[in-house]
Amino acid sequence: MHIFHIVGARPNFMKVAPVLNALRARQNVVQNIVQTLIHTGQHYDVNMSDVFFQQLSIPAPDVNLAVGSGSHAKQTAEIMIRLEPVVLERQPDIALVYGDVNSTVATALVCAKLGVQVGHVEAGLRSFDRTMPEEINRLVTDQLADLLFTPSEDGDENLRKEGISPDKIFRVGNVMIDSLVRLLPAAQAAKTDGLPERYALVTLHRPANVDDNARLKGILESLLEVNRDLAVVFPAHPRTRKRIDDFGLNAGQLRLLDPLPYVDFLGLQSRATVVITDSGGIQEETTYLGMPCLTVRENTERPITVSMGTNVLVGHDREKLRAELARVLAGKAKKGTVPPLWDGHAGERIADILVTRFLGAQKDAPPRHLNPCASLL
Repeated sequence: MHIFHIVGARPNFMKVAPVLNALRARQNVVQNIVQTLIHTGQHYDVNMSDVFFQQLSIPAPDVNLAVGSGSHAKQTAEIMIRLEPVVLERQPDIALVYGDVNSTVATALVCAKLGVQVGHVEAGLRSFDRTMPEEINRLVTDQLADLLFTPSEDGDENLRKEGISPDKIFRVGNVMIDSLVRLLPAAQAAKTDGLPERYALVTLHRPANVDDNARLKGILESLLEVNRDLAVVFPAHPRTRKRIDDFGLNAGQLRLLDPLPYVDFLGLQSRATVVITDSGGIQEETTYLGMPCLTVRENTERPITVSMGTNVLVGHDREKLRAELARVLAGKAKKGTVPPLWDGHAGERIADILVTRFLGAQKDAPPRHLNPCASLL
């Protein structure tokens, strides 16, 4: 069984690590498991990426497509062009894609046309907002995927409503939480020199929030108001920092930091008084940690973090942000529970499903070869 793991951005690293490591552990029993890690280079920072690989105990990629940045169309097309010959040469049995980035949908398109099975890890999530590029990626990928690994019951329900056959859907839990569970002790042991005892941790990177001058200005003004009562620590995404500079906006006394490796960021997150974010993954992590989370978005593809977890959608309503922050500071933050199967074993469940399905099916199967002409159809 030859498995491709396709990653394109740093959040994918936290999702691929539990699956890759679980399959590696099974290689001691099942000899014919081959894994190939492919980084499309959709987002690539040599210094940050190397640290992520080390902290997550995953090897450097076997293949780096070095696609780089660009418009959604250009980036998706470039990934497809560079990935197709790798698939034809190495002939995987299945390609596992993670999350909802352009690499995810590009891989699904290439492999579906070449007759290679696709497994989508983190399938079924929906914001029901098609102005978000990620929502388009999720919808298309899930229609093309052969195996859909969902993190929660709402994912199953969304897929069934979209006509996906139930025998393709596997609720396995949340692979992001696998990485969190494994690395939380190291994160909590890390030093926090120079940080205040109480602080709000902020992350912002969504184009809808940072690419619009007026909206980003409003968010920064809100954060400056927060900073009067609670220090704001803000590891700024390169895109966000560039927009702040381009628009000539005032970040005032906010503590702007460079992007942090996963363990360092997790340590900051685990000690924060409240997290203010527009990141989907952080909504999940704060729910597991029982940490108050205020999400600067009008909707979320992770509604279980609102219905069961600690997440509150404040949108772009400054009064709501102020009111929810006051609740946190008064000790009245929303309480939540951890969703089922968010237990640190999702990667193992995925590995078991793959081993059972593929090795059982391949015992008596004849050799298979991909048709290079498929790319011309």
